Amino acid sequence: MFKQLVQSFYDHGSQDKAKQMSAYMKGNFPFLGIQKPQRAELEKEFFELAKKQNKVNWDLIFMLWDMPEREFQYLAIDYLLVLKDSLQKSDLDPIKFLIINRSWWDSVDSLATIIGTLCATYPELVQSHILSWAESDNIWLARVAILFQLKYKVSTNTELLELIINKNSNSKEFFVAKAIGWALREYSKTNKEWVKLFLEGNIVQPLSVREASKYL
Repeated sequence: MFKQLVQSFYDHGSQDKAKQMSAYMKGNFPFLGIQKPQRAELEKEFFELAKKQNKVNWDLIFMLWDMPEREFQYLAIDYLLVLKDSLQKSDLDPIKFLIINRSWWDSVDSLATIIGTLCATYPELVQSHILSWAESDNIWLARVAILFQLKYKVSTNTELLELIINKNSNSKEFFVAKAIGWALREYSKTNKEWVKLFLEGNIVQPLSVREASKYL
């Protein structure tokens, strides 16, 4: 079925859409021209089978990650999202490989959500991995460390969020500063007062402040 799915991706490509999608991603990746709703329809039957198997096939994921067109990386991420509740602690290192290879915000932000699920199940991963990622020279690992609690809402560990943000607050890297603002903006939907006090008591880049202040 996997070979059939790959072939269906090629069969449903659009050169015009591929050009537009590649341009949106700053020309970093070639595309087939399959947008998300169509991709979801093509994936549907394959994912129903994957749910029944209930086990992550990393050989399959790495194969998809090596394929040139960006939709195949999206397929790998969608596959992981379908099986995210089946992930084990040992899956964190292969996910790290995905984060730091063929990296751009589109893949990294989705992987941050998966890391968030994994850390909610195995909180010890924060100490063993996430804190070191927060200090990494790799901007994508730092971005994941900032964003992994994005969907935690009332379960957000604010001490941890503050610690990780302050480790990166001097960064002039766009994707890091943007992530800080995004994390604060999202948490402001849950605790606006905490975010206000954080911005008053800490120094972050102007971009981060603008992003964080959207709902304040």
